[in-house]
Formats: sequence, structure tokens, C-alpha cells
Amino acid sequence: MSGPLHGIRVIDLTTVISGPVCTMLLADQGADVIKVEPFGGDIARRTAGDGEFTAMFVSSNRGKRSIALDLKQPAALEAMRKLIAGADVLVQNFRPGTMERLGLDEPAMRLLNRGLIYLSISGVGETGPYVKKRVYDPVIQSLSGFADVQADQDTGRPRMIRTIVADKTTAVHAAQAVCAALVARGRTGDGQHIRLSMLDTMIAFLWPEAMTQYTVVGRENAAQPATRPDLIFRTLDGYITAGALSDAEWSGMCEVIGKPELTGDPRFRTPAARSVNAAERIALVGAVLVTGRSQDWLDRLDAADVPCAPVLRRGEVMDNVQVINNALIELMEQPAFGTVRQPRPAARFDRTPARIGGPAPRIGEHTDAILAEAGYSPSETDAMKMSRAARSAKASG
Repeated sequence: MSGPLHGIRVIDLTTVISGPVCTMLLADQGADVIKVEPFGGDIARRTAGDGEFTAMFVSSNRGKRSIALDLKQPAALEAMRKLIAGADVLVQNFRPGTMERLGLDEPAMRLLNRGLIYLSISGVGETGPYVKKRVYDPVIQSLSGFADVQADQDTGRPRMIRTIVADKTTAVHAAQAVCAALVARGRTGDGQHIRLSMLDTMIAFLWPEAMTQYTVVGRENAAQPATRPDLIFRTLDGYITAGALSDAEWSGMCEVIGKPELTGDPRFRTPAARSVNAAERIALVGAVLVTGRSQDWLDRLDAADVPCAPVLRRGEVMDNVQVINNALIELMEQPAFGTVRQPRPAARFDRTPARIGGPAPRIGEHTDAILAEAGYSPSETDAMKMSRAARSAKASG
């Protein structure tokens, strides 16, 4: 059975993470994703080692087809226009102005394809004083307030979270936006231009709880979210997390740690009071949890219906009983690279299941087939596959 996006063709002109993960999610859900690469390939292929594949590239480009084109070559640009004319979606994350210089900007492509969903992913938007900045995830963590949320509770020094959260969150927002635009096209027949920046995404991402003190105008509160400790507790043999939001959960926590009197303490009597006095509350709980073993505490906390879990090291995630039970990790063969682990698509569809559509492609692996589908002859395809250096050598010879 095919995925929910079966029959949708996506032209993927993106590199690194935000765009490739977006289009990979669409591929997992059944779309035919054509990854357009220069002859040297996406830079993500070279982030570690000197081979054609890296773990990062494989984990953000599985299930796609690759075509290698030199878009500075007129014939290749014309082929690109043909492919776009027959596509449903185009996704690009070049710096602002690049697609215009190539002649592949949205107004020009709209003339070719009325129904095209054209998604432009940028770092900080298309206008403004920062528009020409080269942007990676740390820049967005810094500009959005995300690094401030992670600030050291003692020194106040902002800190980065150690994963490219802005890139990956933008990818999820982008995939959702594409699907929404496809629904709208189904009603009107018209495509549209979606503009999405990583900065837009992360400010929206933070707002519901990390910006609560700045939400109500005139009632701003300068207290920082980082003034409270996190919810990782040391035990005699490791680390656990445990939290108590509701009154019932807090009562259960107090019983488990042997301090039922804390439920009547004015500092902790209500959810609001527990939030204001979070640092004291967490310190009191931590002073008790450090005296016992992780599994003992987890068993008791579960019995009291208090949210809790072991804090897993990354190498332990694949062996966790819940992960195994839900078959969250799949194995697949990546040619010229080896057997790789991949997370199964997170959203499960009961009638049109999403699935990993296969390994990541080699550079230009599907060039011949894709150009043949567009009506090109083998000789025309061979000419477009020739590098500039090879063409120069042929001309001089």
C-alpha cells in the first residue's frame, strides 16, 4: 500500500539539514523526491571523512532519487525548468537572491506551473539587516532566545543545546506547510509560495512556555526560565527524571520521597506556588532521590502515577524496552556505506502507511532515469552529465 503522498513529485534543491529533512519526511510519506545536486554533491556528504556518504547525509536523504546537474550550464537549467514544470512541490534553501540569479525564482516558475508549491527556507527571512548573514543553527539559537533558556543557573551564561534543534524543527514546520498548501491546492487548483525562516520557526517554537513572562503586555516579568534547575536527578547508580505538575502528582511525589508534609507547605501548595518556588522544590526532591537506586525510585514513582523515566545515554536508547516494543529503530543497507540504523517514520497512518523508501542515493545515481522521464535522449543526458572541466578539455582537444 502506498503512502499518503504517493503521486506527489518534489524537486529538492536543498542542502545540509533543514531542507533535506523536510523533503525526507515527504519521501517517507510516499512522495517521489528528486534531489538535485551539483557534481560534487550536497556538502553534507563531506561533513566527516572523504567518502560519498556520512551518517548525517544518510539520515536526512533516505528514500530520494538524485540527479546531478551543473546549473550554470544552459542545457541543465532548461532541464531543471522541465522538471519543475511537471512537479508538485519545489523546496529550496539557498541564500536569498540565488534562485533569482539562476532564473528559477517563484514568479518565473509560476508561469511554468500554476499548481506548484514553492517553498523557500531561509535563515532569518528575505529582508532586514541580517538577510545576507551566513546562518547555521547556533546563530538561530542565539537570536531566538533559545540559548538564554539553557543558561547556566549559577552564572547566567547562555548555552547552546547540543543538537541542531533549529534546523530540525524548521524541517518539521516546512513539511507540515507543504502538506497544508497541497490541501489548499486541492480546493483551488492554485499553488503558492511558502516562505519559512529558521528564526520565525524557533521564536514560534519557544513562545508557549519559554516566553510566558513576556506574553502579556504591561505584565512582563524579567525572571529568566533558567533560574530553576532542570529535572535531572542523580541517584546512587545513575540519573532519572521525575516531575509533578498537578496536585495529585505532587502528592504522590511527596509520599514517595517520605515527605508528605510538603503538600501543605505554602511554598508548594498550588501549581502556581510550586512554579514560583521551583528551585527550592527541586532541591528538596533531589536531596532525597540521591540516596536511593534509580530503578527503586522509578518503580515507586510509577506506582504513585508520577511522571518519571530513566535518563538514557544515547547508546542505551536502541535497547530501551519501550523503543524495542514499538519498533522505533529499523535497519537498512546503505550501499557503499554499510548497515545503518534509522528511526521509522514517526506518524503512523492506518490506511496509507509511511515507510522508509530505501537508502540515500549516490550523487546523480538517477540522472539518466529522471532525464529520460523528462523526454531527454541518452546523448543529451550524457552532455549534461559532463563536468565543466571535461567540456573544456573536449573543446580544446
